[in-house]
Amino acid sequence: MTTLYRGGFVYTPIDPFANAMVVDDATGTIAWIGGDDAAAVHAGAVDEVVELDGALVTPAFVDAHAHVSQTGAGLRGVDLGTARSVAEALSRIEDAARRERGRPVYAPNWDQGNWADGRPHTGAELDRATYGGVVYSPRVDGHSAVISSALATASGARDLPGWEGEGLVTRDAHHAAREAFNAAVTPAQRQADIDLALRTAAAAGIGLVHENGGRTLSGTDDFAEVLAAGERGDGPQTIGYWAQLVSDEQEARDVAALRGAHGLAGDLNIDGSVGSRTAHLRRPYADREGHTGNAYLTVEQVRDHVAACSLAGLQAGFHVIGDAGVDTAVAGFEAAAELVGAPVVARARHRLEHLEMVSRDGIERLARLGVSASVQPAFDAFWGGDSGMYAARLGADRVHGRGEGDAGPMNPFAWMMAAGMTLALGSDSPVTPFAPWEAVRACVNHHDESQRVSARSAFLAHTRGGWRAAGFDDRGYLDLGLPATFAVWQVGDLVVQAPDDRIQTWSTDPRSGTPGLPDLSPGAPLPVCLRTSVRGRVVHDTGALTPSTAG
Repeated sequence: MTTLYRGGFVYTPIDPFANAMVVDDATGTIAWIGGDDAAAVHAGAVDEVVELDGALVTPAFVDAHAHVSQTGAGLRGVDLGTARSVAEALSRIEDAARRERGRPVYAPNWDQGNWADGRPHTGAELDRATYGGVVYSPRVDGHSAVISSALATASGARDLPGWEGEGLVTRDAHHAAREAFNAAVTPAQRQADIDLALRTAAAAGIGLVHENGGRTLSGTDDFAEVLAAGERGDGPQTIGYWAQLVSDEQEARDVAALRGAHGLAGDLNIDGSVGSRTAHLRRPYADREGHTGNAYLTVEQVRDHVAACSLAGLQAGFHVIGDAGVDTAVAGFEAAAELVGAPVVARARHRLEHLEMVSRDGIERLARLGVSASVQPAFDAFWGGDSGMYAARLGADRVHGRGEGDAGPMNPFAWMMAAGMTLALGSDSPVTPFAPWEAVRACVNHHDESQRVSARSAFLAHTRGGWRAAGFDDRGYLDLGLPATFAVWQVGDLVVQAPDDRIQTWSTDPRSGTPGLPDLSPGAPLPVCLRTSVRGRVVHDTGALTPSTAG
């Protein structure tokens, strides 16, 4: 079959005034793009015609960092993101325990900074709320959690580094608790969670998800099932990064082949997170005297992993957030380049996740070695600025990089793009939800004005950039012969952002010859996804676009 979409706007580099597109459903590719006048020629030759009625067709988004099964578990679990007190959180958990009738309870996304009590719940409170049940309740950043006594006993968390008392766990204790909780999830429930998460991604206009897995993150079976789900054809594609440290070329090849991993990267942690005070900092946290966070890997370990993966032709990568952690990453990559040669390192196109506290010099050094940045703009939207969580943990001056020895502003997207670094946007779901237009808007309206980027640059980072970060340069845009992986959006006026803030920021003038995007000013309504297609197959449809038989 062939389908003609017409009467809308098609965001494509080959024609800024395109209104229509033909999809060859048999091959799953784009057969034609052009204007409505020319589309009349195709109307009688295709099998179906879809009237767009002014809708916008764009390449589908890429979420460059997600945890698929955990996202599904969070969607069916007890979301504490909107709770505003310990009592409210415990009430929700108690209700869930009754519904689950003794089965384990997953209660993520709490943030004590949003709670009137100013503290998290405790293990003892979880015990009382669930009558001694198994509860895993991770903080919103996923780097600490509160667990019930039953889970503490089952995982042995009390005897491991990171047991903070009162059920609060970080580091090894947290990893053990998460691993024990995941082991209690049945295969059927895990598959249901994966399917739910990928349906949710498709409904957000996402056509590719970069899964970040590992033994303590999700487990081998989970990882394999996420990759298999991405190949079924009824949802977004998936690419998997497996977090396992290696030290020689053959080991890298063997591990990647065994896991079906695209690379040995993702959440291979150099450090933790700012919210849990586990990101590794050069100087102490503002709200905990003398504490500089956690360092999980050394320069030598980073060096050996990058060198091994480079020789094997595999992507390596790490989770890194704090400025001291970034120092470790930069030094490790450069040491690997000295070991195997900078061209060998650059050819492998390695990546770093988050990279929130990196200096301009660090960015340039990483860019020279071809390292990409997988970043989450929602982090700045949620926790940035002078009064956000980052400022509470670090101090407002440090968030903007104004202190002596500071790396610079946090989440320096503009510096990264200026240095020529490949930037890929993601959500770190379930840390933040699948919401790609929100991510693009967060880039445009970054809390630090010096790090704001244009809507077009951010949009490209969330589409083509996600493919590039995975090593594919010929994906993420709409062109003839490419996979028909796209989304259709209900939008208002399409505008072009001016490059100079001193003049009108948004323009609807079509004479610019630049494809328009939705208005992403603060408070402007965001597009609604009407349909998502992946390789020519519709994987999400609201029913608003009703095809008719061509004639």
